[in-house]
Amino acid sequence: MPLSAAASAREILVRLHDVMAARTPAQAKLNSVVNIIGEALDSEVCSIYLLREGVLELFATLGLSEAAVHVTKLAMGEGLVGTIAANVETLNLDEAAAHPDFAYRPETGEEKYHSFAGVPIIRRERAVGVLAVQHAEPRRYADVEIEALQTVAMVLSELIANAGLIDGAAVDPARPQSTASVRIEGFKLVEGMAAGCAVFHQPRVVIEHTVAEDTEAERHRVYAAFDKMRDQIERMSSQAEFGVGGEHDEVLETYKMFAYDEGWARRINEAIDSGLTAEAAIERVQQRTRMRMREISDPLLADRMHDLEDLSNRLLRTVSGQLGTAAQMGLRQESILIARNLGPAELLEYDRRRLKGVILEEGSLTAHVTIVARAMGVPMLGRVRDVRRLIAEGDKLLLDVTGESVVVRPSTAMEEAFEAKLALSQKRRAAFAALKTEPPVTKDGTRITLMVNAGLRDDVAALDLTGADGIGLFRTEFQFLVSATLPQRERQQRLYRDVLEAAGDRPVVFRTVDIGGDKALPYLDHDDEHLEENPAMGWRALRLALEREGLMKAQARALIEAAAGRTLNVMFPMVSEPWEFDQARDLFEAQRGWLASRGRKLPLDIRYGAMLEVPALAEVLDILLPRIDFLSIGTNDLTQFLFAADRAHPKLALRYDWLSPSILRFLRRVVAPAREADVPVAVCGEMGGRPLEAMALLGLGIERLSITPAAVGPVKAMIRSLDLAALAAHLNSCLDHPPANLRTSLEEWAQRHGVEIA
Repeated sequence: MPLSAAASAREILVRLHDVMAARTPAQAKLNSVVNIIGEALDSEVCSIYLLREGVLELFATLGLSEAAVHVTKLAMGEGLVGTIAANVETLNLDEAAAHPDFAYRPETGEEKYHSFAGVPIIRRERAVGVLAVQHAEPRRYADVEIEALQTVAMVLSELIANAGLIDGAAVDPARPQSTASVRIEGFKLVEGMAAGCAVFHQPRVVIEHTVAEDTEAERHRVYAAFDKMRDQIERMSSQAEFGVGGEHDEVLETYKMFAYDEGWARRINEAIDSGLTAEAAIERVQQRTRMRMREISDPLLADRMHDLEDLSNRLLRTVSGQLGTAAQMGLRQESILIARNLGPAELLEYDRRRLKGVILEEGSLTAHVTIVARAMGVPMLGRVRDVRRLIAEGDKLLLDVTGESVVVRPSTAMEEAFEAKLALSQKRRAAFAALKTEPPVTKDGTRITLMVNAGLRDDVAALDLTGADGIGLFRTEFQFLVSATLPQRERQQRLYRDVLEAAGDRPVVFRTVDIGGDKALPYLDHDDEHLEENPAMGWRALRLALEREGLMKAQARALIEAAAGRTLNVMFPMVSEPWEFDQARDLFEAQRGWLASRGRKLPLDIRYGAMLEVPALAEVLDILLPRIDFLSIGTNDLTQFLFAADRAHPKLALRYDWLSPSILRFLRRVVAPAREADVPVAVCGEMGGRPLEAMALLGLGIERLSITPAAVGPVKAMIRSLDLAALAAHLNSCLDHPPANLRTSLEEWAQRHGVEIA
């Protein structure tokens, strides 16, 4: 039955407090705990598993066979209990045996129980045990019951840690014992190379007391901490000096919005009401946030949760009086900062003169801290595992984000190799910079249009830095993704006008907003009854925009008014059928007519394009091509749709090659009719930013590429060393009769013909 008012979480904590205060052995206390919880939840089984010698051992139980205590053991990841501990997640099942990870242990006598709920017992961010309940009747436990279990698990972590019942190494990994050099791989977030000493951002605040003596006193402590934290955020926001204007300003505004979020404060208050101390209440809400983050498939929403976690850490340090961070203590030498994750405000606290790089255990390309780091010019490597096990405070680090790695405690030879690579990188950058004013023309005289991708106001500066021909893809959704609320039309118009003015006479191709699916916006209403199992193929991009006409009309008006007196290039993402393009173009034309009727100044011309990302569109090009002014191929989505392979899946990321005959043959089928129809074709995906892949695209007849600014120099060098006619003949022959490995064949051809692809 649902948890009754008489058996509230607070009442459970009061009873647990008495148990913990009793002068009885730890085993006796655990036996009392399972009885208290089983009674409170009217559950037939309550069990506690603790991590000992690397396995989860049944330490106490109500309902299962007493003979199984200290006998039943599960490895991390084994069975439901092992899965909860390994993933640090909650399970709530009405039929436990139906779960794919279910593992039956006959000595427990659990075969008669159907329902199962379990929560991890967490100590210093690691699962050190599992608290589980079971019931003979198939049912899911109510949310209030799960919350009670999670609160009790927090108190249990204190009890078992004080009693020495868990492995010390499980919660306090020792400082790295080895002094040997080690290379750790990561994920490229912000390009660059840097050397410095390891500095850990902030040791976690350890919660020593979880049960409150005076609830009102704890509430006042939290209120005071909120006030102090908000003052800190306001001061940092006003002192941020890493550029004037730009989307990073909006990032900080979003961050401040979280700091003043009443829902967050209310959840902490509710945790205090249940009987927790201020520190435990903040940590309790933070644990729930972490669990939610693991369930969020949308990386952009997960990034916003990271911002909230950053604020939780700041609030926890404030309320506990443990305010010292590496930033506040001051960097004494050139340093590489290490953290599990960072919020944008925390990064801004550091001395930019001595902060040379950042290493994150998590992190993503769209995280707010990544945006700020890019604006600050700080190299950042993400998704680096085992940093606390492999790196010690003060270790010398060689950070090579370009090579997606960091070397710890390098040898002299490693340092010399790093310095040589850094010098070579600087030399190559200088050589590419020298090409800035040189046109991207092949050796046999074909002029290639080389453009850049952008999404922020500041990205337009890359045009002058690289000498690119224009912006072939401006991702308008980025303004929506970093904003706390839906950007108003005037604000959109201001951004588009700024971009056009900065670009001057160079073209800018605006892609209409691509949101929805895996790029959901928290401030738009979502239909929770229709959660998408495969968001990349779901209700997103043009599909969503055509349904939400108000959103697209506002963007259309903003773009049209921003481009007054100029040519407006606009393309629609994820077009699947010609009628979708027609509907989007008609919507823009209706807005142009509406503005004209009110005497507004209009663009000289509007050129409409479609993005080919959905393979089905290739089958109706004969219908589409007469209606469009240009076609742009988005190779990122196209590849995953062609291979039915999620590009974000770690096991599939490297499985399918862009230089496979299937992809290149598909692209050749698209290029041929477009050329006959005299419709320009561009590639604006990641594929075009790699010299060898770009070479293959040129061989197919594609003469327009839109790539990252960093790729312009290397791709231009490749173009200027290429005999395009010879390549086209070789590539077509390879596609007609594919070799065993087309990539190797193209590499060998490039080497024989002196094409720069390195």
